[in-house]
Amino acid sequence: MGKSNVASLLTSVDDLFTTQEERDAAKRETVVDIPLDEISDFPNHPFKVKMDEAMMEMADSIRQYGVLVPGMVRPKEGGGYEMVAGHRRKMGCELAQKPTMPCLVRDLTDDEATIIMVDSNLQRESILPSEKAFAYKMKLEAMRRQGQRTDLDETLRPVGAKLRDTRSDEQLANNAPDSARQIQRYIRLTYLIPPLLDMVDEDKIAMRPAVELSYLPENEQTILHEIMEMEDCTPSHAQTIKMRQFSESGKLTEEVILSIMQEEKPNQKEQFRMPRERISKYFPTGTPAQKIEDTIVKALDMYYKRQRSMER
Repeated sequence: MGKSNVASLLTSVDDLFTTQEERDAAKRETVVDIPLDEISDFPNHPFKVKMDEAMMEMADSIRQYGVLVPGMVRPKEGGGYEMVAGHRRKMGCELAQKPTMPCLVRDLTDDEATIIMVDSNLQRESILPSEKAFAYKMKLEAMRRQGQRTDLDETLRPVGAKLRDTRSDEQLANNAPDSARQIQRYIRLTYLIPPLLDMVDEDKIAMRPAVELSYLPENEQTILHEIMEMEDCTPSHAQTIKMRQFSESGKLTEEVILSIMQEEKPNQKEQFRMPRERISKYFPTGTPAQKIEDTIVKALDMYYKRQRSMER
């Protein structure tokens, strides 16, 4: 008897001894309480799980009412499960000292899991630019491996260039809160060195200047960041365009970057400058300039109030 005939026979025998309801139930996905130590994080998960006030509130809610919306996991080949959606809920369960978490178990390929992971997290209210950048890039790569048309992934093309296939816009922007053009800008941010990307997250560099800087080689970005720290300033959009033009012609030296950064910007406010060496002993290495400024202003305010109280 051939293999196809054996399979057909087994299927018919199974039908004889099970009801349709039982067969339907076997195919349905069910929610299972899974021990937290059996759930590993999604590889290279681009979304940060922060220990902030919102997380504390989630932990309190889980402590009182449990997890109201199950997470989603997929089985791992070597045993255990991999989290697809629900990393923050898992952390909330750990803080609430819950040993298990309700999860929907689903068999997914790597690419299917990546797309679901990205789409589910993009619905959150507060997402950093760097999180969106790497999430969109991961989804784009997954779509490409699945054989979908993704002309939008030509991220080396200038952002302002016309897209060849508008359908690719719709594919990548599907279920996303951003337009295809904005998604393309986010993906460009993945080419920034970490210190510059951090400044984008901190709202110190706007999106459009950041996109222009992403076209600079890493060594030029590093020099720029050092000059920004030294001069305590950030580039305007016009300045970043100029830097990119010099870079593409092979003429963006340290001297050129410094010259561009020292140009007076429109409506530039007069600034008070102090050599960093005079105050470096009061702050740990790497302390952001804004934090240094805030601390000095606070100290001066306390000194002024103390002087006034002594005069009285």
